Amino acid sequence: MYYEWQHIITFEETNLVGNVYYANHIRWQGSCREMFLRDHAPDILTQLNQDLVMVTTRVSCEYFNELFAFDEVSVRMQAGAVTESRVTMLFDYVCKRDNGEELMARGEQQIACMLKKNGKTVPTPIPKSLREALTAYLS
Repeated sequence: MYYEWQHIITFEETNLVGNVYYANHIRWQGSCREMFLRDHAPDILTQLNQDLVMVTTRVSCEYFNELFAFDEVSVRMQAGAVTESRVTMLFDYVCKRDNGEELMARGEQQIACMLKKNGKTVPTPIPKSLREALTAYLS
């Protein structure tokens, strides 16, 4: 099972050649992750405004085909490895085509949960609500 975030590409996300600028794929990972929190662990959003910090420690994307303005892309997220304080999320970028769906790119992102304490950030276990929400989406 995967969490899915739908996006329609706009001209501002393309470059002079007309295809999507590569960095947008990474930005969409962040949007997908944030919408997942909103939909499945909204209390985390409150904690992020207090002392919780979710630090991105690693991000990558492998590109298979080009996307263009007005393409409809589905960013599908699954939880990969989940440790005490880190989560690796896996992303598939799927575009709707006349003949079905096409996998356009695949990405990965690892986040570490940290707490702000006395002006420093220190590792902390993944909050229970987030851990529970991720369980349904383990790959």
